[in-house]
Amino acid sequence: MHTLNLGILAHVDAGKTSLTERLLHTAGIIDEIGRVDDGNTQTDSLALERQRGITIKSAVVSFALGDVTVNLIDTPGHPDFIAEVERVLTVLDGAVLVVSAVEGVQAQTRVLMRTLQRLRIPTLVFVNKTDRAGARYEQVLRAVHDRLTPHAVAMGPAITGLGTRAAHSVPYADDDPRLTRRLTDLLTEHDDALLGAYVEGGEELAPARLRAELAAQTGRALVHPVYFGSAVTGAGIDALSRGIRELLPAAGGDAEGPVSGTVFKVERGRAGEKLAWVRMFSGTVRTRDRLPFGQGPEAVSEGKVTGIRVFADGTDTGRASAGPGQIAKLQGLGGIRIGDAVGDTRAAATGHHFAPPTLESVVVPAPPASRGELHFALSQLAEQDPLINLRQDDIRKEVSVSLYGEVQKEVIQATLADECGIDVTFRGTTTICLEKPSGTGAAFEIIDKDDNPFLATVGLRVDPAPPGSGVTYRLEVELGSMPYSLMRAVEETVVDTLAQGLYGWRVTDCTVTMTHSGYWPRQSHSHAVFDKSMSSTAGDFRNLTPLVLMAALGQAGTTVYEPMHRFRLELPADTLGPLLPALAQLGAVPGAPAVDGARCVLEGVIPAARVHGLQQRLPGLTRGEGVLETAFDSHHPVTGTAPRRSRTDHNPLDRKEYLLHTARRSGNGAD
Repeated sequence: MHTLNLGILAHVDAGKTSLTERLLHTAGIIDEIGRVDDGNTQTDSLALERQRGITIKSAVVSFALGDVTVNLIDTPGHPDFIAEVERVLTVLDGAVLVVSAVEGVQAQTRVLMRTLQRLRIPTLVFVNKTDRAGARYEQVLRAVHDRLTPHAVAMGPAITGLGTRAAHSVPYADDDPRLTRRLTDLLTEHDDALLGAYVEGGEELAPARLRAELAAQTGRALVHPVYFGSAVTGAGIDALSRGIRELLPAAGGDAEGPVSGTVFKVERGRAGEKLAWVRMFSGTVRTRDRLPFGQGPEAVSEGKVTGIRVFADGTDTGRASAGPGQIAKLQGLGGIRIGDAVGDTRAAATGHHFAPPTLESVVVPAPPASRGELHFALSQLAEQDPLINLRQDDIRKEVSVSLYGEVQKEVIQATLADECGIDVTFRGTTTICLEKPSGTGAAFEIIDKDDNPFLATVGLRVDPAPPGSGVTYRLEVELGSMPYSLMRAVEETVVDTLAQGLYGWRVTDCTVTMTHSGYWPRQSHSHAVFDKSMSSTAGDFRNLTPLVLMAALGQAGTTVYEPMHRFRLELPADTLGPLLPALAQLGAVPGAPAVDGARCVLEGVIPAARVHGLQQRLPGLTRGEGVLETAFDSHHPVTGTAPRRSRTDHNPLDRKEYLLHTARRSGNGAD
C-alpha cells in the first residue's frame, strides 16, 4: 500500500466538506453521508463548525482507494482561516481544488491556486454542484483556463442534465480522440521527447503513453486535470477517485533513514497534554523514543514520545510507531510548536505561504476579574495558530489579538465562551502598520558618564535595509570585548525593543550595528563578597539598550507603512465613471482599465483598512453587478498623518519616565 496525503481546498461554500463525505462513503468508511447544513459531517467536529456550517479547523481522515491509503485533509475555505490552510500545505503530496459550477472561480480560489502552483503541489480540479440550478460547463471550464491555469484539461465531455439532480457525465475513454488530441497538444508543450515522437511518428500518440505522461506531468504540477460532478448525488466521483489514485504521486521516504517530520497542527488532549500532528517524511518514530524538535539547528529541544496515534480506516488509532508518509499524533513533546521539525530540525518549515494578519482588536473580558484567565486561554489559542499574535499591554491591562477578519472575532468569542467559560467582547478593529527607518541614526552611552545610571556601555547604529529583509544585527566591536552573556543580552533586547518604533509599530527592514561596548567586571570586597553595585550584569545592558536604540532610531526617523491589498474589479463598463471618484476617496490607486465590450476589468491597490468600505459601496455603484477580488499585496508609506499605536513598554522615548521604572540607581547613587 502506498500513502497519499491529499488536501481538499476551495472557496467557502464550494462543497469541500460535502466532497469529503462523498469520498468517505464511496470508500465504505461511513454508512450515511452527513450534510453541512445538518451539522453531522465527519470532519467538522467543532460545535461552532456545525452551528455555522463552515470549516474552521483542518481535519484528517484516512481511507483506502484501491492500493493507495489516502490521508484526506479537509481545510477551511473562509479567508479568515487561511492560516489553517497554510499549515496543511507543508504536508501535502497532492490537492483537489474544488470550484462551484454555479458560482464559478472565486477570489479565494485564485489565491489558493497561485499558492499551489508556487509550491508546485500536484493539483486536480473538481467542479462541484453540477446538479444545482444555474450550473455551467463551458463558462466554468473557460474560467478555470483563463483565471486559474492555462494548463487545464477536461477529463470528460459536456454534462447531460446540467443543473438537475440527473446531471451526469461519462468520462472520456483513454482512447477517445477528443481527449488524445487535447492531451497531445498540452503534454508536448512540456516534453520535447514526446513532441519529437509525435512529429516523427506522423500519427497520434498511443493512449497508454499519453496516460503515463499525464500522470508524470500532473505529478510535477505542470498540468491540471479537471473533473465535473456533484458531491451530493455522487456524479463524477468515480472518475475523480481514479484521478486521485492514478495521477497524484504517492508519498516517498525511507523507513530506515533518519527521522524527519513537520508539525502542522497542535491541539490539547482531554487532560491538557499537547498533541502534535506530524507529517512523517522519512525514518520511523516509536514510543519511548527521545526525539529532537525545533526550528533550525540552534533552537533544538528534546522530548520523550509517550504515545502515538496514526490515522487509518476513518479514525486515529494507537500505534507503536509511525513511518514515512503517515500523519501521526505524537504525545509527550511538551514544548513543541507548529512549524517545528522533528528529528532532523534543519527541515523545519520556513516562511509563510499567505500574508500575515493585518488587523487587530482589543479583547475585553467580562467581568474584568477574569483578565488573567483570559490571557491564559488566548495564549493556548495562539499556540494552535501561530499567525494570531497576542499583544499584552501591562500598562493598560489589555490584550490585543491579530486577525484576518470579522468572522474570526466571532469564532474566538464563541470558542472562549464554549471551551473556557469566558465571555468577551471586542473593541473596534484597527489596521496593523509597520515602521521602517527613513535614514541612518546612531547613539551611545558610556559607563559611569553623564547621566547613564547603568553599569554598561552601549553604542548602536540603525541603517535602512532592503524591503523584506527584516531585522539584521551586526557587530563593529570585538566579540570578545565583553562576556557572551552581555553581548547576547544586547542583541535580544534590540529585537524586543524594535517591536515598538517611534509611532508604536513594529520596526522592520533595518540593520542594527553595535558600535560601542564596555562593562565593569565582577567586583568583590576584601572578604570576597560580591558587590553588585560595582559589577555589570545582563540587566544593565537590557535596561540601557532601549534608551540607546530609540535615540538612534529617533535620529534616523521612521516612516509608517500600511498594508495594501491588490484588487481586481469586474464591472459594467458604463459604471466605471462613477466608480473612479469613489476609489479615489478610499485611497485606491487603480491601473488602466481593460474594456471588452460592455464589461470592464480594473486592477490596482487599496489600503487594507478601506477594503470593507469598498465592498459596502460596490453594489450601489455597479447596479449590483460588480465582482471584487482582493488579496494582500505589500506595505506602502502612509500618506498624510501617520497613525500612532499606544505603547505597551515603559516608553524609552521619554527618558525620565523610562528611568523611573527601570533605573537600578538614581542620580545620587542609591539603588
